[in-house]
Amino acid sequence: MAFLDFYKTSQPAATAVPVEKQQATYKKLRFQTFLAGTLAYGLFYVCRLSFSVMKQPLIDAGLLTAVQLGIIGACLQWTYAAFKLINGFLVDRSNIKYFMATGLAVSAFMNFGMGILGIGAAKLGISNALLFVLFATMWAINGCSQSLGAPCAIVGLTRWYPLAQRGTYYGFFSASHNIGEGLSFVFVGSLVAALGWKWGFFGAALAGVLGIVLILLFLHDTTESKGLPPIQVVSGEMTEEEYAAHAEELKKNSQKTKGDETSSLQRAVIRNPGVWILAIASAFMYMSRYAIIDWGIIFLQKVKGYDLATASTVVGFNAFFGIAGTCLAGWLSDAVFKSDRKLPAFTAGIIEAVALVLFLFGGNSLFINYLAMGLFGIAIGVLIAFLGGLMAIDLVPRKATGAALGIVGMASYAAAGIQNIITGVLLDGMSIKDAAGNIVEYNFSYVSWFWLGSAVIAFLLPILNWGRKQAQID
Repeated sequence: MAFLDFYKTSQPAATAVPVEKQQATYKKLRFQTFLAGTLAYGLFYVCRLSFSVMKQPLIDAGLLTAVQLGIIGACLQWTYAAFKLINGFLVDRSNIKYFMATGLAVSAFMNFGMGILGIGAAKLGISNALLFVLFATMWAINGCSQSLGAPCAIVGLTRWYPLAQRGTYYGFFSASHNIGEGLSFVFVGSLVAALGWKWGFFGAALAGVLGIVLILLFLHDTTESKGLPPIQVVSGEMTEEEYAAHAEELKKNSQKTKGDETSSLQRAVIRNPGVWILAIASAFMYMSRYAIIDWGIIFLQKVKGYDLATASTVVGFNAFFGIAGTCLAGWLSDAVFKSDRKLPAFTAGIIEAVALVLFLFGGNSLFINYLAMGLFGIAIGVLIAFLGGLMAIDLVPRKATGAALGIVGMASYAAAGIQNIITGVLLDGMSIKDAAGNIVEYNFSYVSWFWLGSAVIAFLLPILNWGRKQAQID
C-alpha cells in the first residue's frame, strides 16, 4: 500500500555523495538530525505536560476532581506505554522523519481541540461527566501519538552516530526531556496564570507546530538515504570489506531463525533478561519522576501555600538542572567510565532519593525547595538517560534499538499511569472534605512515602545487571 510505503525506511539515494565530500556532508547531516530530534522531542513534551499545569485551575473551577484528573493523566500514560512498545518495534524499519512528524501533528491537534472544548464547556453547558469522558479520550489519543517521539529521535541517533559516541550524544539528547518540562511549567504555566487554563492548550499546540517544522526540515532518516555509505562505514567503525562480511553473517543468522534480520534481532531483545530488569527499574523511576511532574505543583500549592506561578517555577526549576545532568552523564560515562553507566546511575538514584526527602519533608522554605528540585533535576536527568534507554540499548544490536526502547518505554509509562491513579485515590481518600465532597485540606502523607519508596526501588534494581556485558554485535 502506498500509505504504508510512505512510512517505510528510506531507500538509498540514487546519487552517491562524492568520496571527498562524504565526511563533511556526514557531519553536517548528523548534527542536523541530532539537533532536530532533540529540540522537537522537547516540544513533544510541551504537548504532553500541558495538562499537568492546569490541574488545580480545573479543580478550582469545579470542572474535574482529583480522581478524574488522575484517570485522565493515566489514559495518556497507558496508551503511551502500549503504543511505545508497538512503535518501538515498528520504528526499526520506518522512516523516522515522517513517523515523528505525524506523531507531533496529532499531539498538537489534540491540545488545540481540548482548548476549543474548554472554551465551549461553559457556553454549551457540558456536564462534568461528559467533559471527563471527552478529555480522557482526547488525552488517550495524545498518548498514542506521543509514543512516536522518543523512538524516532533515538533511532535517529543510532543511525547517524558511532557506538563510541552514543553515550555522549544520547546524554545531550536526553536534555530534550528537561527542555520540554521547563517550557511546559514556565511557558504554559505563565499562559495559564495570565489568560486562563484553556490557553495552556493553545500554547502547547503552537509549540507542536514549531516542532513539526524542525523535523521536516532537519531530521534525516538514514545515511544511505542521503547518498552516504552505511553508518558503520562512514563513521569509521568498519571498513567496507568488514561491513560486507558483517552483513552477510547477519543475513545467514536471520535465515537460520526463519525471519528477516531485524525480526531476528528483535526476538533476541525480548528474550534478554537484562532489558527487562532495566525496564522494571525505569518503571519505578518514572513513578517518582511523574509524581513530581503531575502532582508537584498541587503539592506546593496545598501543602506549602505557594501560588500557581511560584509553584510552577519551583517545579520547572528541576527541568533546567536536568539539562546539566543528562549532558554531563553521557559524556562522563563515555570519557571517564568507558561507556559503563552502572555507577553513575546508582549515584544518581541516591541523589534523587535525597532530593525527594528535602522536597516532601523539608519545610516551606523557597531555598530548600529550589535546592530539592535542583538535585532532583540533576538526578532524574541522569536516570532518564541511563535507566530510561541508554543502558538497555547498550545491551542490544543497533538494528534492534527501537525494540529495547519499546520495552523500557512500555514499562515506564504503564507505571507512570499507575502512579497517577494511586496518587489520585490516596489524595481523595486521605484528604478532608466538605459536605459536598470537595477537598478542603489535602493530606499528602501516604502519597509522599509512596513516591519516595518508588525512587529507592528504582536505583536498587539495576544492581542485578552489574555483571552483564554490553552488546558486541551491531
